[in-house]
Formats: sequence, structure tokens, C-alpha cells
Amino acid sequence: MWPLDPSRKEVLGFAVSCRVLTLVLQAVFNAIIPDHRAEAFSPPRLAPSGSADQLVEGLLGGLSHWDAEHFLFIAEHGYLYEHNFAFFPGFPLVLLLGAELLRPLWGLLNLRSCLLISVALLNSLFSALAALALHDLGCLVLRCPRQAFYGALLFCLSPANVFLTAGYSEALFALLTFSAMGQLERGHSWTSGLLFALATGVRSNGLVNIGFLIHSQCQGFFSSLMVHNALRQLLKLMGSVFLSVFTLGLPFALFQYYAYTQFCLPGSAHPIPQPLLQLAVDQGYRTAEGNKPPWCSWGLPLIYSYIQDIYWNVGFLRYFELKQVPNFLLAAPMAILVAWATWTYVTTHPWLFLTLGMQRSKNKKTLEKPEPGFLSPRVFVYLVHAAALLLFGSLCMHVQVLTRFLCSSTPIVYWFSAHLLLDQEPLLKSLEAVPGKPPAGDPPPGQKVPRNSIMGLLYNWKTCSLVTRCVLGYFVTYWLLGLLLHCNWLPWT
Repeated sequence: MWPLDPSRKEVLGFAVSCRVLTLVLQAVFNAIIPDHRAEAFSPPRLAPSGSADQLVEGLLGGLSHWDAEHFLFIAEHGYLYEHNFAFFPGFPLVLLLGAELLRPLWGLLNLRSCLLISVALLNSLFSALAALALHDLGCLVLRCPRQAFYGALLFCLSPANVFLTAGYSEALFALLTFSAMGQLERGHSWTSGLLFALATGVRSNGLVNIGFLIHSQCQGFFSSLMVHNALRQLLKLMGSVFLSVFTLGLPFALFQYYAYTQFCLPGSAHPIPQPLLQLAVDQGYRTAEGNKPPWCSWGLPLIYSYIQDIYWNVGFLRYFELKQVPNFLLAAPMAILVAWATWTYVTTHPWLFLTLGMQRSKNKKTLEKPEPGFLSPRVFVYLVHAAALLLFGSLCMHVQVLTRFLCSSTPIVYWFSAHLLLDQEPLLKSLEAVPGKPPAGDPPPGQKVPRNSIMGLLYNWKTCSLVTRCVLGYFVTYWLLGLLLHCNWLPWT
């Protein structure tokens, strides 16, 4: 996908190492810690389970908990229950493709075991490629190889680590989103639009990415306004915006239409095996064989909005309850990080915000040679995107998902963290280890200098600055805690 220069090799190697370590640790934690009895979706297993299946479950079972059960169920049985439609089809389809590639093992393993192996292999691959895509994007936007390199390394230690490996769609979504952003930075708007559309088929918040396409088109419109016919350019802009909205909205619309055909049109429902039908009766799950749900009679019948409202009580300020204080505390570090990034950027570039990024500077020299790094004017649209996600996630979602929501959707989390490390950590000057370059200075006596500077900071933890300890402490703590809790059915982000 990209030429593997030394820095990309380092990023890829670190990403693969982190994925392997994640798989090993989840197996260990799942084996030595008793599972918590959680009130979560847990369908019966229909296929017989042999000794090989039990081995796969023992090694990879920690990847199938919480929402991962929904994705695995959909891949194995399809969309049988109404609440399954909260989970978009892109990831289950990819899992099915992965299981198909494991066809030689079908005589030895049942379909669920093949899907679990697909989860482990594919999400490890997607996570590693997403780290490369983030590095590529950082080089294009930041124009600062060091920040791009550190940002990609921090992605490998993401606080949402467990969700980038377990049976969730975050890894695939991050890969598609970061790749689409990179293509747009290169001026490949058609390729970018296609990747953004595929991301929308994986997660609903992919719809927000339309802002990148519209912002890029508006920038092109204003830059050519004084050169070409204004009316012609305006019509071209309107056409481009319409096409972007149509392209990114099509996967969402098709998925909603599929749900409508299953639940609202007679004779469209698929037969449901008796054990799964009994589960629906016992748990109160709605199937397509029952009465028409109320959303079928809406003027715009959107099952997704209905499920979020009725099943998960998602809505404006609904989560602001005293009993949810622990969840707000759990999400607080990520919220503070993105809010801090927003404040730092806004106070640095107030004029840029007043002009919505359309006019980057009043100074010609600044316009021609923008400041490299996180404070570059090119970061503006990414910062607005991250701030919008933070605002929506804090006010309208289950706030504990904010960590994985932002970690898989925006590069700002990693770019700003890299900016803080470079700005606040003197030790990085002696631990400078962008591959292919010698260290910038001699390290203090007794300090280790590995090639990976992020690992170098962890090795020399006691001599790091307070900001470095807070940033890396947060990343590593959530990296490990997520594995420990999630893989044993304990609540996490």
C-alpha cells in the first residue's frame, strides 16, 4: 500500500508486536480470571462443538464478548432480531469473507470458530494497516515526520486497544477512515469518497466524514472564485456536494431499506431456527415474524434511530444521571485530551476559526509556508471533526464509549499527544530515534536508548516530565485495563 521506508517499517513492526501481545494477554487473562456474569447478548450455539472448537474458544474467546457477540451472531445467522440492526453490515461481511478463506478448516472447526479466527487475524491486520495509514496521513498533513511517526506509534498503544483486536468494527473503520483522509489530502477525491462510503457501511458515524469532502470542495470553490465564472463554479460546487452526500449516505440508506423489507413488508422474513426463536421469546427480542414495529409507520422509517432510542436509551442528555458518574469519569481522560487539543488550536488560530478554514492566514508568507506539526492550518478540518464528535458523544451517547469512538475516528487524539510529547519532553532530544537517523544527543548515564522513542520514554519513566507521564500513563493503563476487563465480561469503554 505504501513504500516501507525505515519509519514505516518501525511503525509496522511495533503495530504487529502490540497486536501479538494483545492476543497473548487476552488469552491469559481469559484463562486465569473467572468470567463475570453479565446481562449481555449471549445466543445459544447451534453447531456442535468439538475439541478443536473448544481450543479456539479457549485461546480467542476473550475477543467475542459484549458487542462482539452481535457481530459474530450476524455473520453466522444474519439479521434475525430487530436490535441486530444497530450494527452495520460492513464488518460481518468481512468476517464472512475471512471465514470463507478458512474453508480448508471447515471439516475441523464450526463456523463460529472460523469467525473467531477471522476476528483475530483480520483485526490485527486492519490495526497494523491503520497505523501505517495514520503515519501516511500525518506526513501529508503535519509536514513533520517526527510528529507523524510518534502519532502512529501512539496509535499502536491506543486506549481503545482491546476494541482494535476484539470482534468490533473499530479497526476496519479506522483503516478506511484514515486511508480516505490520506487520499483526499492527495487530491484523489473519488477514491476518498469511495473509502468514506465503505466506512459508512461499517459504522454510522462515518456519515460525519462528509464534512471533509464538503470542506475540500468549498476550499476549491473559494480558491477558483476570482479566476473562473462564479455561477459556473457555484453550480459545480452544488453538484459536488450533492454527489458527496449521496455517495456517503447510500450505504446507510440501503441498510435502512433492507431492514424495512424485513420488518415492514409481508413475506420477506427469513426462517429462524427454533432455539433462536425461543431466545427471542425468553428475552423479548422482536423478530420479523411478529407484529409490525412502530417505526414502519414513520414518515421516514429509520430502524437505526428507533433502536438507539428504545433499546439503548440514546438521546440528548439522557445519560446525565447521578448513577452514570463512574462512566463519565472513565471517559474523562479522552474528553480532556480532545478538549485540550481544541483549546490549544483555537487560541493559536482564532482567525482560522472565524473564516472556517477557508482563508488560512492574512500573511502571505504564512500561507505559503504554514507552520509544521499539530498547529498547522492544515489540521483545522480534523480538529473541527474531533470537536464535533466529542460534543455529540458527550451529550447524546453512552459516554463510556467515547474513548473507542474517538480513538477509531480521528487522528487528533494521536497527533496532539505526539505534539505534547515533543513540546514537553526534553528526554526525546536524547531518545530521538526516527529510523535511519542517529540520536540527536547523548543520553544521560544509565538510560536505555531503544530505536522506538515511545518505548524509550517508558523505559526511562522516572526521568520523564509530568505531561509525558500523564499521556503515556493514560495510554498504557487503558491499553492493559481494557484487556483485563473486557475479556472477562467486565464493563469497559
